[in-house]
Amino acid sequence: MKRNKLLVAVLTLTLILVLGMLISNALAGNSQKERYIVVFEPETFVNEPARGALIKAFGGETLKELPLVNGVAVLLPPQAAEKLSAKEGVVRVDKDIIVEIVKGKPPKNPPQQPSQTLPWGVDRIDAEYAWEYSTGAGVKVAILDTGIDLDHPDLFVAGGYNAINPRKTPDDDNGHGTHCAGIAAALDNDIGVVGVAPDASLYAVKVLNRNGQGFLSDVIEGLQWCIDNGMLVVNMSFGSSSDNQTFHDAITTASESLIQVAAAGNTGGDVIYPAKYDETIAVSATDKSDSLASWSSYGPEIDFAAPGVDIYSTYKGGTYETLSGTSMAAPHVTGTVALVLAIGGTVDVGAGSQTEDNLKGEDTSLTDLQEGEGIVDAEDSVNGDAENKGDNLSSTTAAPALKTFTARGKIAITWGEIKK
Repeated sequence: MKRNKLLVAVLTLTLILVLGMLISNALAGNSQKERYIVVFEPETFVNEPARGALIKAFGGETLKELPLVNGVAVLLPPQAAEKLSAKEGVVRVDKDIIVEIVKGKPPKNPPQQPSQTLPWGVDRIDAEYAWEYSTGAGVKVAILDTGIDLDHPDLFVAGGYNAINPRKTPDDDNGHGTHCAGIAAALDNDIGVVGVAPDASLYAVKVLNRNGQGFLSDVIEGLQWCIDNGMLVVNMSFGSSSDNQTFHDAITTASESLIQVAAAGNTGGDVIYPAKYDETIAVSATDKSDSLASWSSYGPEIDFAAPGVDIYSTYKGGTYETLSGTSMAAPHVTGTVALVLAIGGTVDVGAGSQTEDNLKGEDTSLTDLQEGEGIVDAEDSVNGDAENKGDNLSSTTAAPALKTFTARGKIAITWGEIKK
């Protein structure tokens, strides 16, 4: 009897050890897999079932479909990536690189729900004078970020999407996305702050996690959602020093449907991606003296500068915080674009929008490289009258017909008559 019990104990222990080894090996195998984006040739035999079978044959696992780039995000052993890229119907296999928020200074913890103030950045770009003509009503503005605080009393979030986990809401568990949302479109409602385009429709598109990081594949899926749901302008206050063709292809394809505003970066040097791409509006950051912030990225890719130092705005948990970064500068431009679009203006981004006149006499001074065409001006953008800033202009006053403004030879903003 004792011998039988001993035998059972030994067999049980052996089984536990074997199972432990199998589980350990399985986990080790998974840990060796990395995230890639596999891009396929269009209109080939590689349909969705065939894609899944092909990925599986190379030891991979499909994570999500990415129709924007005709590809899929996968987990794949690194040694299989090169072999897979050589298969018929496969264009390339790129790393699913990580993008992250353009971090600013730590918050200063201002009090909750104070009386409404006009943030200095919104004031500096003359947004309050633009409201005589446009408040951004009817324009869908997507904030691609860490989400937006869906219950914040100073924000109205019309909808959104969680690309990281579609089963969850795009609520903000970091605060960065909520801060950007407030700069672009906080409500004019007597509390907290007011944004550049207070009547624009905000949409939360969560592509970054609570640590402010996310995969390129999530960004691509978020852009696809924006296209499918009729967004007009997207704010991208994140980026990466890494670049690959899939990243650029996604931004290029999205530019056919979306105006994409991007933070230049806080490197104090080179502009980061996606702001570095011609298809985006790249924004550097200035302080209260209109000087480039010491940490702001700059270069020939910059289109505009905007306030980005000590910017007071909405934050997660129904609160408000003061942050600094090109992340804060970008939504000033995003809100301005919404003001222009709301009165029937158009914004064309890309090298194809430049004209011969735009190329003549282009300055390459340091200031030009830092601020592009200078600090964005919301009132001038909708009224086209730089000399009348601050005047109590009639609501029936029309902007100059077909006035065109070009930044760095790649963005043209055209105004028609103001619609009231």
